[in-house]
Amino acid sequence: MEMSVRKHARLITSVGVAWLFDAMDVGLLSFVIAALKGEWRLNSVQMGWIGSMSSIGMALGAIVFGILADRIGRKPVLLITLLLFSIGSIASAFAGGLAAFLLLRLVVGAGLGGELPVASTLVSESVVPEHRGRSVVLLESFWAAGWLLAALVAYFVMPLWGWRIALALTGLSGFYGLYLREGINESPQFTGRQVRPRFWDNLRSLWQPAHLRATVMLWTVWFMVVFSYYGMFLWLPSVMVLKGYSLINSFAYVLIMTIAQLPGYLMAAWLIERWGRKRVLATFLFGTAVAALGFGLANSVATLLICGIALSFFNLGAWGALYAYSPEQYPANVRSSGSGLAAGVGRIGGIAGPLLVGSLIAGGVGLATIFFIFTAAILIAVAAVIFLGKETAVTRAK
Repeated sequence: MEMSVRKHARLITSVGVAWLFDAMDVGLLSFVIAALKGEWRLNSVQMGWIGSMSSIGMALGAIVFGILADRIGRKPVLLITLLLFSIGSIASAFAGGLAAFLLLRLVVGAGLGGELPVASTLVSESVVPEHRGRSVVLLESFWAAGWLLAALVAYFVMPLWGWRIALALTGLSGFYGLYLREGINESPQFTGRQVRPRFWDNLRSLWQPAHLRATVMLWTVWFMVVFSYYGMFLWLPSVMVLKGYSLINSFAYVLIMTIAQLPGYLMAAWLIERWGRKRVLATFLFGTAVAALGFGLANSVATLLICGIALSFFNLGAWGALYAYSPEQYPANVRSSGSGLAAGVGRIGGIAGPLLVGSLIAGGVGLATIFFIFTAAILIAVAAVIFLGKETAVTRAK
């Protein structure tokens, strides 16, 4: 039993540390965008394209590597995607202009987008059903730690040494994840499988009657959640500046808000085996919608911080539940493909969100209206979970 617990902890840690560095990169990008606005004299549309280019890469990576993981295995794909992310992140620190930076963000996004659904699938398949949901949410909690590190680096490192050093450190740190990940085992459900499905067979299977409802639900939820997340969080420091706060103060406020991400994950992890996946996901998404509306309407520091903390708490808790919920919708032979394609569709929302914010700001649209759009998108996701989702938690005997 002790060895089992040790192996479980090693699996979560080995996958989670690399996830931490991925999150650190995404978190830093929001601060880098705010810094590049002045250094490269970017307009709001160009700033939006930085976030959207990362999402284009993530969409491609989620689809391609998700399908590849059903062909060659979860572990080799995780090694490939982490290597791709690390190299791209280091190279982006040396970009001389916007065009090169956008191209490298595409590479970074492909590695990041491919890793996330495959990592959650591996953990989901390697843990006993009674602890599966909690394990995946705990894996997701490393994302909050990565965002917290990003906020700390943005506040303490970037003002002294600049954004290039921050990105280079993130990429170099990612190689440590490769060292840890070498020690993990392949998913037992993949190693026990004899047939390796083809791409078109997998895609058709997802739209067969047995999986149709789950696919429609997941694609809807993923699109709306990613659309709102990247639209709000990549713009968060810039939004604070638009509300009249200095860049340094904005970084400090975002750091405070970011701290609330970890309790959000931990609360979701505690509830997910008690309430079930569906109820936790719907509840945390609804909390996100309310907090987003409050943040858009806030006109004081106190209100901004309260709503920003609530936004981080509920939104990241919802992410943890979503990653636990998604692989359980499909059987093992199409599980990684199904999760990867849902995440890939979601990344289309990640492309649209930052671009929409940039375009609306350039057009003079107020922040309250912008955040109302995100509130509506999240409420659509809530409806999809409630009316189309099915509970996948293991029922325990009383």
